Amino acid sequence: MTTANQILSQLGGNKFLAMTGAHTLINTGSGLTMKLRSNKSKANYLKITLNEMDTYTVEFQKVNYSKFTVNDVAVFENVYCDQLQKIFTSITGMYTKL
Repeated sequence: MTTANQILSQLGGNKFLAMTGAHTLINTGSGLTMKLRSNKSKANYLKITLNEMDTYTVEFQKVNYSKFTVNDVAVFENVYCDQLQKIFTSITGMYTKL
């Protein structure tokens, strides 16, 4: 299982994708990136990276494609796998499961 597949599984797998509308998932080798639909934080991009301490760095970003700018909305470091869903919900306001 790749790191990206493992992260998606920890987020909730296909149920996460169905509930949040996340799309354009990309395996970065050491993590997973995806586009997000409209949410309360205005972040439209999520990047989760596995670091050397076996924890994750989670970055919610607002990407403006017309101006070629990337602004961090929220960044969390040293996140454990069981915290991913809670952080996602707290920032975006979207539930990851029923």
